Amino acid sequence: MATTTGPVRGLAQGGLRHWRGIPYATTPRLRRPGPVEHWRDLRDATRFGPASPQVQPITRVPMDEDCLSINVIAPPVAEKLPVMVFIHGGAYTTGSSREIPHLGEALVRQGNIVFVNFNYRLGALGYLDFSRYGFDSNLGLRDQVAALEWVRDNIRAFGGDPDNVTVFGESAGGNAITTLLAVPAATGLFARAIVESAAPEAVYPSALTEQWGADFVEILREVAKDQTTPDADLLLQARPATLVKAASLMRQRTPDAVPGTIAFCPVIDGDYLPERPVDAAAAGRSHAVPLIIGTNAREGTLFRGQLDLLATTRPRIRAVVAKTEREARNALYAEYRALPPRRSAAQFGGDYSFWYPSIRFAEGHSQHAPVHFYRFDVSTRALKYAGLEATHGIELFAVFDLVDTPVGRAAGILGGRAVFKRAAERMRSRWLGFARDGSVGEDWVGYSADRRATLIIAEHDRVELDPHRTRRIAWQAFVPHL
Repeated sequence: MATTTGPVRGLAQGGLRHWRGIPYATTPRLRRPGPVEHWRDLRDATRFGPASPQVQPITRVPMDEDCLSINVIAPPVAEKLPVMVFIHGGAYTTGSSREIPHLGEALVRQGNIVFVNFNYRLGALGYLDFSRYGFDSNLGLRDQVAALEWVRDNIRAFGGDPDNVTVFGESAGGNAITTLLAVPAATGLFARAIVESAAPEAVYPSALTEQWGADFVEILREVAKDQTTPDADLLLQARPATLVKAASLMRQRTPDAVPGTIAFCPVIDGDYLPERPVDAAAAGRSHAVPLIIGTNAREGTLFRGQLDLLATTRPRIRAVVAKTEREARNALYAEYRALPPRRSAAQFGGDYSFWYPSIRFAEGHSQHAPVHFYRFDVSTRALKYAGLEATHGIELFAVFDLVDTPVGRAAGILGGRAVFKRAAERMRSRWLGFARDGSVGEDWVGYSADRRATLIIAEHDRVELDPHRTRRIAWQAFVPHL
């Protein structure tokens, strides 16, 4: 298979064609992605590329700073097929394009599409702002644009249609897409977008992100036991493992130091990302492509223990509502008092980070492009007993048909698996129809600020108008603390 940088050889597996680990850009440290050196000989593309340096996941994977590679899956015969490009999540500090086995294969088989996913830089190497030290900002975001440019320039050779590309992503991958919708450099790189469980407001001005960069340097000095090397040199010379350790410490400290934020994030630098994506959508300056966006019913329940990142403790909640007037604050609190304290806090944190910002983005974007909003309610008995229910990330088991994986079977061991599988089939059909030609099913009407039609994905799908209306109205009076 020919690409713009040289020929590659993939493999046939499971009745599909796979190409893995194709380099799409280079990674000069703390600089924007660079061009790939061309090659003449046939390059092996049968193995995944290394992941961006991070805390080693349970499924151990090779990691390397030179991590910008892309993967393609296509049917046996493919010509000008719809393309679905997935951006993985992981709070911009973990994850890779290889962490879930067989990812994308079910979509290719069921929908006759071309599936693409890729690695991008994470943690300090991709999502901290070191511009005060003379380095480029928004490196992970620039990587994502470079990957989409590779798709534009190469996907036709793999049987895909470069004019029919749908980007989709979950969590940080969803935030990446709401952000890309406001990035001028991403203009024309995709025709449609699907955003699952994003935190669209987790994008901050440079005054804050530069301070986080400086805070990281101090943590790095602590980890490296180095108080003398100049800041810029320290960032360039530190081993990837040292950067990862410092990033882990910063990720643990930020939720209490600056509640309601995620330090590893895109930065509003006034150039590459000119403004908040939610503001761009409201003003009609986001890319006017059709959009599916939504959240899960219990987003916040996952975030406990090592994932304790949300505004779910009393001090954190008080901090995020500090600028909201007392009457409005009390009305907001009242929306959660009917729940047990732990569940109430988890619901508040999930709504603050995911649900209400997604509504705001949908409101704005729907003024100049078609928007369909959903809520994923499906769970299993085991997940309910564990206090998770339809938690953050659970819809990925539906979208990627992962119900029969070991984790999927464990989640369904006490019952509810058959209902989940049927809902998953319907969800995949809608996602694939949207990627093919924008269709989502006649029952799912578009979202607008006056109707707020929301598809509830449950045992039996239904459309509700303005679900949780009083809660949404209470959030409308919320004043951000940053």
